[in-house]
Amino acid sequence: MSGLRARLFAQAQAEGFAAMGICAPDAIPLAPERLRTFLEAGAHGQMGWMAEREGWRGNPAALWPEAQSVIMLAEVYTPETDPTAGLSLTDRGVISCYAQGKDYHDLVKRRLKRLGRWLLDQAGGEIKVFVDTAPVMEKPLAQAAGLGWQGKHTNLLSRDLGNWFFLGAIFTTLDLPKDAPEVSHCGSCIACLTACPTNAFPAPYKLDARRCISYLTIEHKGPVDEALRPLMGNRIYGCDDCLAACPWNKFAVAARDIGYQPKVGLPELADLAALDDTAFRARFAGSPIKRIGRDRMVRNVLYAIGNSGQSALRAVAALLQADADPTVAEAANWAVSRLDAVGRATR
Repeated sequence: MSGLRARLFAQAQAEGFAAMGICAPDAIPLAPERLRTFLEAGAHGQMGWMAEREGWRGNPAALWPEAQSVIMLAEVYTPETDPTAGLSLTDRGVISCYAQGKDYHDLVKRRLKRLGRWLLDQAGGEIKVFVDTAPVMEKPLAQAAGLGWQGKHTNLLSRDLGNWFFLGAIFTTLDLPKDAPEVSHCGSCIACLTACPTNAFPAPYKLDARRCISYLTIEHKGPVDEALRPLMGNRIYGCDDCLAACPWNKFAVAARDIGYQPKVGLPELADLAALDDTAFRARFAGSPIKRIGRDRMVRNVLYAIGNSGQSALRAVAALLQADADPTVAEAANWAVSRLDAVGRATR
């Protein structure tokens, strides 16, 4: 089995993965309690799916009892430029780096399936592959497998990769050699915590999703709390501030898949505000952005317009005050009101 593990890692690298580690499905004994505390505090916001499958999420061994090993794999998407540079361009929208290219779910799963088939051909057994779409706690499992550790921003960090990487999992009935878990190397650093625009971290290693811009722009349905809207700036899909602030990124390596190269860029807010459902789906086909739909994207765009201070965008927002979606219409009213206030202040 040790020889198989070495060949498996070589094959993983050939497929494009940057790192690999293996743990047992029951290697995260503290996960159920931590998840329960998170859910009881309501910190998951509207993400009811986390509570609905709490048993499986907190105990990977219950997800597939026959599994003997979990192979965790990292795939890098390191941005080529500073992901926060666009925050000063208030007439444009900032989209999280991971969503700039093709949908990572498709890219990573394709590689996982190829690697899984190779493993089946070499050693038999059974496999299941997961990429962020099943009740699997990838980050604790990755730490247990030695890939890295969950930083104070709760994302996974690696001394070799920084924190710009996706995680994929292959559950297998094969009993493979296990790796030693990683420990935290954050030390006294709090760069990620202080970088958060909305103070979404009540304490190191703890996240309140209800204040996280990634959650607010992607998962949250309906109007966003008015107190949080100004803090969102021109971030219209996700947020990279805590990731970008991490000093461990000095060890980040370049992305290998051209699918992660930016295609979306910094779109003009006026262009996005004009999208109907058909145009939205056409523009973001093949992108993870498509999952939030036109209404939520335009809502986010209107918050950015309201924060822009650009009086020229008032007319753009005004066109949406009678939008069929009540949340979009309310966001348009808010944006117009904000820009009117800016206009009065400059007169």
